[in-house]
Amino acid sequence: MKDIEIINRKASHLYHFLQSFEAGILLTGAEVKAIKTGNANLSDAYCVIEQGEVWIKNMHISEYKQSRDLEYNPKRNRKLLLNKAEIRKIERKITEKGNTLIPYKLYVTDRGFIKMEIVVASGKKAFDKRESIKEKDEKRSMERDFKLR
Repeated sequence: MKDIEIINRKASHLYHFLQSFEAGILLTGAEVKAIKTGNANLSDAYCVIEQGEVWIKNMHISEYKQSRDLEYNPKRNRKLLLNKAEIRKIERKITEKGNTLIPYKLYVTDRGFIKMEIVVASGKKAFDKRESIKEKDEKRSMERDFKLR
């Protein structure tokens, strides 16, 4: 079985990561099969805490072709499974000004469970983004120079 890892690439460009958490995710059988075939997208997804529970909203999981679910909603809200202490810790962090909770990575563990890495993050300013791009370009040019030698 190949390793499935769906990453929100835009997140690392837009945010400074402060702390990450691993969460289980409540899915239907057809959604699990769709994720294991790589048919999920985290680019527009975000997390919220409602009544002591963490939910992921706007995560797109394409319909599994062999599924018989007639009323399938690819962007339905899905519950993230965390313990109460972790939820309280996240809640304290995101009440600080400028912090938010974003989904970063969706992956399948060795045992076949689907987990999500969620990150408490703060938004980058425009000059921070320019610095990130500059560092990435420098790293790329150094790797290119190293290959040529």
